[in-house]
Amino acid sequence: MPNHMINRRALLRAGILTGGLLTGVASASTAVFARTAQPANGTAPDQRPATPDQAWATLREGNRRWVDGTATHPHQDIDRRREVAQKQDPFAVVFSCIDSRVSPELIFDTGLGDLFVVRTAAQTIDPLVTGAAEYGPAELGTPLVVVLGHQRCGAVTAAAESLHEHKKLPGELDTIASALRSAYKRSGGDIDKMIRINTIDVVKQLKKDKLFVPRIAKGELKVIGAYYSIDTGVVTRLV
Repeated sequence: MPNHMINRRALLRAGILTGGLLTGVASASTAVFARTAQPANGTAPDQRPATPDQAWATLREGNRRWVDGTATHPHQDIDRRREVAQKQDPFAVVFSCIDSRVSPELIFDTGLGDLFVVRTAAQTIDPLVTGAAEYGPAELGTPLVVVLGHQRCGAVTAAAESLHEHKKLPGELDTIASALRSAYKRSGGDIDKMIRINTIDVVKQLKKDKLFVPRIAKGELKVIGAYYSIDTGVVTRLV
């Protein structure tokens, strides 16, 4: 590999360029996370999950702690801040809604340097957002992308009402409604179904991404969809 490529990779792993680059279906009853003491794959608590399945198991376990009220708030101290100051190597990308009640670092009980988080209203996606999601897997080998929808999504509700009443939302909010039009039609106007359909749609779109396809084919990357219950705190896998 040419020296300039090696140097570029080293810089990216150090996080120096980050600021410029980043401005089947399970039912709710069967996909609720297993309550185990630690990930079944045996990954040590401070060892970065190296595979998609290890990354998902780590997120599952963190969510279990969040639900149980036993969150450990890992990687949120001065030592961790110092550790990741010069480099970063997150084990997952979480693409979620902007909703103030849906903070990925909290609901998965993670800390500094653990996740790349991309947030837009109702997980709506465009080329700029796709580029942000691509960064971790393409440049740092992040093995997992999670598209996270959630209960009572305000953006989806507003879009559904707008589409039903044939009234445009103000400003760029109407762009969100347009992006959700297909999910609205296929859901029959049911808000919760619309949330789930849109989440799965975004997963399908990302799975076709030209930077993701070869990594998915090699088993180096998985893109999955999940749903967060605001009432219970439980995350269930959709696809």
